[in-house]
Amino acid sequence: MASTANKLVLQDPPRELEREPLVANHRSIGWISDAVCRVTEDKVPLWWWLAFVPSVIFMGILGLMLGYQITTGVGVWGNHHPEMWGWDIINFVWWIGIGHAGTLISAILFLLRQKWRTGVNRAAEAMTIFAVMCAGIFPAVHVGRVWYDWWLFPIPNPYNLWPQFRSPLMWDVFAVSTYFTVSALFWYVGLVPDLAIIRDRAKTKIKKIAYGLLSLGWSGSNRHWSNYEKCYLILAGVSTPLVLSVHSIVSLDFAVSQLPGWHTTIFPPYFVAGAIFSGFGMVLTLLLPLRKLLKLEDLITMRHVDLMCKVTLATGSIVGYAYCMEFFIAWYGGNPYERFTFMNRAFGPYGWSYFLMFACNVITPQFFWFKWIRQNVWVVFILSIFVNIGMWFERFVIVVTSLHRDFLPSSWGYYKPTIVDIMTYLGTFGLFFTLFLLFLRFAPVIAIGEVKAITPYADPHHPLGGAKGGHH
Repeated sequence: MASTANKLVLQDPPRELEREPLVANHRSIGWISDAVCRVTEDKVPLWWWLAFVPSVIFMGILGLMLGYQITTGVGVWGNHHPEMWGWDIINFVWWIGIGHAGTLISAILFLLRQKWRTGVNRAAEAMTIFAVMCAGIFPAVHVGRVWYDWWLFPIPNPYNLWPQFRSPLMWDVFAVSTYFTVSALFWYVGLVPDLAIIRDRAKTKIKKIAYGLLSLGWSGSNRHWSNYEKCYLILAGVSTPLVLSVHSIVSLDFAVSQLPGWHTTIFPPYFVAGAIFSGFGMVLTLLLPLRKLLKLEDLITMRHVDLMCKVTLATGSIVGYAYCMEFFIAWYGGNPYERFTFMNRAFGPYGWSYFLMFACNVITPQFFWFKWIRQNVWVVFILSIFVNIGMWFERFVIVVTSLHRDFLPSSWGYYKPTIVDIMTYLGTFGLFFTLFLLFLRFAPVIAIGEVKAITPYADPHHPLGGAKGGHH
């Protein structure tokens, strides 16, 4: 009887319950180092230059547009009464949303012990930092007189003048700056062991010195790993509430006002879900081409893509529920102004933008119910672009359609962005992709140490683990 029980325990799981490995084709520990470091060691590929040069050009255009706006005034934008907010706040909220997936993948999934995060967390963290940098531009310049931004910070001064802490703009400054600081620290701490690997493989003295300084004397000793893991865990714990708080505070820019369509308690959770939704959409948009161009299909596998599609489906469904609840609350609340605002959103002059938003954010993610779609890279890539477009239009709908028809019909208007609005927004893409391409070139795009830790070779109890294999 005991032998029968032992046989039952030792049986392999049914094929349908087997999971795809997170590192495909049983790649060894040595192969992982070679594959990731090759990106920084090999000659710069042609596709990198074809992407980098236009990015730098658009970053230059961003500088010109900001210089023109600062020297001339915010009148060069399309903002006017009653639409005092336009593409400036739309793009700010959109870029902040893009930056949410990185910290979610790194911090929350780390605390939940989700091993699949290891293949995508490094690129997602970099995306977070660069997106927050792009976002910070817009609230800084939308005040008009940018030199007054100095007063947003509680710096002791001889005049004893302090910022107006009741202003949501102040809350944004503290939330976004804290989020950026913690995200950058979290990203850099995770980079240290991998920078040491590049240092040890460096063939030129300059490279060895540069990466030696950046790796902070990392030797891979037991003490270093112990301190590293404690620090990483603390930063993950600090980052997790920031994921929820930052976009909640951004949503309060709207929710604390008295305007119909904005003054609602659903905004904080609705904005957080939308931010994670758009962030995962951008992660898919970036990583699907990169895994092919960098030949990293064995490290960023279809299982990673499948799981990210499922997260996109879940958060997209929450966003769809929020859209429906907004209309229900407007009807059930009985406020004629609230009801008019939502009817105007769907059937007014900007109705086309509302239905485009609804199609991209509610219908698009529902395709991810089907496994054959989640396994088709081209279809997932196209759907992820639709997600990014839809989330931009969500911010457009919230900002513009709530403002362009206020309580006085004589002031109703139709908002149109100017060429300065458009080129400033495109310029932020130039800044984002310039920084991201430099990151790809000079830093390991995948967390080498973390990926090695989830392979069978790192498990001393596995037949291939310990000293038995994994080096070749």
